[in-house]
Amino acid sequence: MPERPFRIEVVDDQMAEVLRGKTPAERLRIAHGMWSHASQLIQRMLKAEHPEWTESQIRAQVAWRLSHGAI
Repeated sequence: MPERPFRIEVVDDQMAEVLRGKTPAERLRIAHGMWSHASQLIQRMLKAEHPEWTESQIRAQVAWRLSHGAI
């Protein structure tokens, strides 16, 4: 898989203000929801692109992609 250039994305001021108003538990819940949604999207895409892959292969690839290759 080709390496992508490093890119920093910045939260805009309005969104930062909204997040500052959340409790730590709410921010954690939001982050978990985003991670879960990304995981499901990657899993569906991989199943469509590689129908021959096993569930184990798909899970490993999802983990690799979500960890930016650290796993």
